[in-house]
Amino acid sequence: MTDRRTLPVLDILPPAPAAAPRRPSAPIDGRLAEYRPEDQALPRFWIWTLGCQMNRSDSEEIAGRLAAAGCAQAPSLETADLVVVNTCAIREAAEQKVIGRQDQLARLKAANPALRIIMTGCSVREPDRAKLRRRYPAIDLFLRPDEEPELVDRLGLASAQAAIGLAAIGRDGPGGDRTDWPAGSSGSSPATGSTTLVGRTVVGAADHLAASRAGALAAGAIRRSSAISAWVPIIYGCDKTCTYCIVPFSRGPERSRPFDDVVAEVRSLAAAGYREVTLLGQNVNSYGHDLPAEERFAHVGRQRQVGHQLDLRARPDLAELLRAIDGLRTADGRPAIPRLRFVTSHPWDLSDRLVEAIAACDSVCEHLHLPVQSGDDAVLRRMGRQYTIEHYLERLERIRAAVPGITVSTDVIVGFCGETEAQFEATLRLLEQVRYDQVFAAAFSPRPGTPAARLPDDVPAAEKRRRLNVLLALQEQIGLERNRAWLGREVEVLVETIVPRRAHDHDPANGDGPDDRNRPDDDAAEPDSGDPDRPSAAPAGEGRVGLSGRTRGNKLVHLLGDPALVGHLVSVRVEHAGPYSLRGRLVGAAGEHAP
Repeated sequence: MTDRRTLPVLDILPPAPAAAPRRPSAPIDGRLAEYRPEDQALPRFWIWTLGCQMNRSDSEEIAGRLAAAGCAQAPSLETADLVVVNTCAIREAAEQKVIGRQDQLARLKAANPALRIIMTGCSVREPDRAKLRRRYPAIDLFLRPDEEPELVDRLGLASAQAAIGLAAIGRDGPGGDRTDWPAGSSGSSPATGSTTLVGRTVVGAADHLAASRAGALAAGAIRRSSAISAWVPIIYGCDKTCTYCIVPFSRGPERSRPFDDVVAEVRSLAAAGYREVTLLGQNVNSYGHDLPAEERFAHVGRQRQVGHQLDLRARPDLAELLRAIDGLRTADGRPAIPRLRFVTSHPWDLSDRLVEAIAACDSVCEHLHLPVQSGDDAVLRRMGRQYTIEHYLERLERIRAAVPGITVSTDVIVGFCGETEAQFEATLRLLEQVRYDQVFAAAFSPRPGTPAARLPDDVPAAEKRRRLNVLLALQEQIGLERNRAWLGREVEVLVETIVPRRAHDHDPANGDGPDDRNRPDDDAAEPDSGDPDRPSAAPAGEGRVGLSGRTRGNKLVHLLGDPALVGHLVSVRVEHAGPYSLRGRLVGAAGEHAP
């Protein structure tokens, strides 16, 4: 059986389609009715998303643009006329999942000649365009991440003067395969895609994504997957030097969104009733260094302690952004967004200013994801991380002192080039010392085009698997011990979802949840989704179902309650702890009245 405790390749299915999908509105002047696109000419779409939260946010924007153009979401992959595959290339397993689906996609195209398939995400890199057709033969069109806003235009859905439907990207029609389209060749609207150089490599650049995001928001073209929690990208791309990572070559250099644009988006989310916002970036705490200096930020001047030095004077940073969002208040003085999170952080930019803002802002949740990757300084140097374990631990000590009880999670790579047994054991000792609440771990797999691909991959695959299993077994025990510390305590939980019933569910109301049943299911998308510690959806009382949500410290909590509690903050007394989640009983509303 595959061990599902490893760093997952997230495979996110889109939400169920709305009962009444959007269609092109009827023209005000009836004489124009003949020019209205026919409903059957508009493709029904299905988006398959793999990878990180940034990909999930990108897919929300893609879905929103398609819906705004009048396209309906298909109920399944098999019934779609348009499939968008939003890929991840951080690990080889993610790309293999897409390669493994090529035969299925080809069969669907044979059954439905109108079907067209688009690929975007980190697997689409500019230097690889000539290879993509051979590797992914079922794909009709490849878009770099910075070209995603062009999708609707390239489909001919943006203008009544353009070709309507999927003929615009037919294999045999004018233009044929669009893999060789230059950015901006789609015709009716300005291109968003552009390229730049990272070293000697031509890469996509996020120069125009901030403006395209603003336009999508103004047009209401963001189809969010939740009415409770929202993703808000604040910085695109990556400037870091990690030798194993493809992101700088797939998403380009860091480009921050304007400060006021981010605050305005969060303000609109608060007005719409969202309870939680997560600020996103490949390195979210790098935010603002590339924005122009402004007098109102004259008090910002701290330099990085490690990594590439930057002129940060008078530029907004993440600390400033957290304080501004926390300053959005309701009439009774409470934070307009009760819970504010951010991912993913880099140790280069965990400044004292940021630590102080986390501690001072009521809405900022007491959780930090801070990837360490290895517990050995020599391995970190080969990885290009440019910090030492001493610096990393000093930053953790600083934030734990400022925010008592903060939960900390991390990423670890085992079996990196040249990693010795002693260096691996140093990583184990780091886990024992830090005692993370959660660790996302993966065995190193070289990614073509990265500097590490030129290093000898000299740790055998079997040894990588062994080290990964040893590390995960250690962290499972640490996670269990950390979670048991919550037994008997009351925690605030934001209820997020109703848990679907499974045939083998037990009734937690009877207290029959042995600790050895905490490993996630094989089909889980996240380490703790599908946790057998979750409650059964079978009613344990009239009107009660299985629910799940998270604490401010990002602990997954299962409980039984009224379905109307979804979207509400409730108080839960923890009665059971496993390595990946908690389970408890509803006590009452936390800071608000439950329905």
